[in-house]
Amino acid sequence: MAALATQLATLENYSACDVSDALIKLQKIPAGDTARAGHLADLVPFSPTTGRNETTPNIAAPATTFQFIPKDTHPPAIATDNPDTYGFPPGKHWVDYAGDYAAADPSKAGSIVVIEQPEAQHCAVTGGIMATRMKVLGIKAAVVGGRVRDLRELRATRLPIWARATSTVGTNAEAKPGARNVPINVGGVTVSPGDIVFCDPLEGVVVIPRDLLGAVLDNLPKLTGMDDKAKEAVAMGMPVMDAFKKFRSPL
Repeated sequence: MAALATQLATLENYSACDVSDALIKLQKIPAGDTARAGHLADLVPFSPTTGRNETTPNIAAPATTFQFIPKDTHPPAIATDNPDTYGFPPGKHWVDYAGDYAAADPSKAGSIVVIEQPEAQHCAVTGGIMATRMKVLGIKAAVVGGRVRDLRELRATRLPIWARATSTVGTNAEAKPGARNVPINVGGVTVSPGDIVFCDPLEGVVVIPRDLLGAVLDNLPKLTGMDDKAKEAVAMGMPVMDAFKKFRSPL
């Protein structure tokens, strides 16, 4: 098995759509559930460029997870029972823990911070100071399942940051950090610490379960090769269903 850094460099040559195509074939979806294929829906870049673009590179790295909760609720038991690993002992800001996963990871592949924010909140959970600290800690990107603010400051850090939307309101209005290093939910997709986060500035963000990374990489050349042949045949006049039948096959 290739080193993780080498695997991630290979992955970055593909698109988020390619990765989701592979996950559709590989993930086992419980009966009645909808296949999400790792896609974190409705997230867009806000730094270093606002909006989808083809000028910034793809980025892939293991996830460092943070779960935010409503400010008037108690943290989950895992955080209160073991604050040094999963919680936030007094006297230290949540973002100061952002580099811990990567520092302990023997792969030395870096990390992307992924944040869960409660649905329907209007405050931001990441702003200029947090982004600056993440940059100093060597974080490769931040993916916020919620809102951010201080866009000028975010862009000044050059840290790639994805989010659903923006706010002018600080975190303390509605939210607080509840747990870290735990599986989180971003728009219906579970992200566990160490899962591979793939940020494609044009197509979107996809999360690959860590144990499926090798299989995804094995399937990507086959899938993209089949699609290239089908696309070429359609451009030459072949009906789409005929092209699919001829060039696409189960893997």
